[in-house]
Amino acid sequence: MLRRVGMLIVQKYGGTSVGSIERMKAVAQRCLATQRQGHDVAVVVSAMSGETNRLLALAAQLHDDTSDREVDVIVATGEQVSVGLVALAIRAAGGKARSFLGDQVKIVTDSAHSRARIVSIDAAPLRAAFAAGEIAVIAGFQGVDDKGNITTLGRGGSDTTGVAIAAALDADVCEIYTDVDGVYTTDPNMVPTARKIDKISYEEMLELASLGAKVLQIRSVEFGMKYGVKIHVRSSFSDAPGTWVVPEEQSMEAVVVSGVTVAKDEAKIVVDDLPDTPGVAWRVFAPLADANIVVDMIVQNQAWDGTTDLTFTVPAIDKKRTLDTLRQAIPDIVGANGERMTADDEICKVSVVGVGMRSHAGVAKRMFQLLAEDNINIQLIATSEIKISVVVAKKYAELAVRVLHEGFGLSKPPGERAGLI
Repeated sequence: MLRRVGMLIVQKYGGTSVGSIERMKAVAQRCLATQRQGHDVAVVVSAMSGETNRLLALAAQLHDDTSDREVDVIVATGEQVSVGLVALAIRAAGGKARSFLGDQVKIVTDSAHSRARIVSIDAAPLRAAFAAGEIAVIAGFQGVDDKGNITTLGRGGSDTTGVAIAAALDADVCEIYTDVDGVYTTDPNMVPTARKIDKISYEEMLELASLGAKVLQIRSVEFGMKYGVKIHVRSSFSDAPGTWVVPEEQSMEAVVVSGVTVAKDEAKIVVDDLPDTPGVAWRVFAPLADANIVVDMIVQNQAWDGTTDLTFTVPAIDKKRTLDTLRQAIPDIVGANGERMTADDEICKVSVVGVGMRSHAGVAKRMFQLLAEDNINIQLIATSEIKISVVVAKKYAELAVRVLHEGFGLSKPPGERAGLI
């Protein structure tokens, strides 16, 4: 087999980037420009902006379970329309293109409708397209299980498709085109002095994505880290370089804190006066796991009278379901009417992230000092090697982010942040 002269580049375009025929024409021109540089090009596209929500709303008029097989059949059509239109746009601009649905690639997933996970990808049809001089246009967000059922990967799943396709093809890079020009030290809408990050490690990006940063879907970063796919997050509306997500480099540890995030869609659940005996935590969290409720931060406190309290957070959308599940599963522990439970969704989770935390002491001290100086009370704390998260009242969300962003010098270039802890 002859080795290609250029690179193999996967480009993924989100809903905003393909939100109209005019924008699809712009995508086509960018794809063709890349191909004319001598590269093979695979393009992964999302549904047009707003289309998935429209399709889900139609389904909801008849059925309220978004994890149903038929709902996946419905919402997968959004990407089917996009790939056909983008392929036509490339052809109209003088290029050659072929569209591929999830079952044509073939992207094999498990059978968990609305949240399927990719098992394998057959890259042969894509390589055949490249050999024919075609740009392969692939539907994101969708796949097929081993019984031939259409599946979808969940919100942001087109990012995962893009990185997974890049891994299957052993691509040189996966370019994620979106409506922002990279990953920032925090949300620039909240902090105007936020800076674009030129290069970030997979681990840092994974933490930022899991803690509220919306630029990349978590599973796409996991794929990138597992298979060593270089990811370039950039704007579909300019040619400016974006942010590279790559393996950790030694120089990255010089930057103690890389970013600050906030997640406002959290709820805090407190279960009081539990017996301080083995197995109590298991009895509380087992029914939540069985109900697919994701528990995040957990704190257990032993009281002076020999009882214990459990405090934990869940997605705000799952607050009522969490209370109902525990009432039904363990009334002997939480009370028949749930009287030992309280819930608060007027909270948020604020986090600082940076691989430099591994080799620098004093980050927690500095973080807590900054919040204390602005009278922001900390309700819960959770840490990892490269992250510190705190729960505070939601009314302090933006203030906390601004205070930490400025306090750790994130408005300054990386080389000027020394001595801030």
